[in-house]
Amino acid sequence: MIRRLSRSWGARVAVEGSSMQPTLEPGDWLLVDPAAYATAPPAVGDLVLVPDPRDPARLLVKRVAEVDDDGRELFVAGDRHEASTDSRAFGSVSTSTVRGGPWFRYWPLRRMGPIG
Repeated sequence: MIRRLSRSWGARVAVEGSSMQPTLEPGDWLLVDPAAYATAPPAVGDLVLVPDPRDPARLLVKRVAEVDDDGRELFVAGDRHEASTDSRAFGSVSTSTVRGGPWFRYWPLRRMGPIG
């Protein structure tokens, strides 16, 4: 736990927008483990941090909806489909672009705890 916390502290993200409601709310601050998928690719249902293919400087938190047969491409989606820009708009993303896995909400305090 301490090791995961220390490597995650430099990979914090703030949630903007409502595409991941009810799992994530605008204003949530998350710790992201950059090594979460170092040994195995993400699976369906996992949360991932990926660059937006349309603007790679912008990071997105989405849920893996599908993994291709080779395990190299992910179809990612928001939990609130009607409010999400995701793989339905920009296509699949490569597993090589995954920046990590969000795993803990540390703000706001009333919502603090593991996420998934």
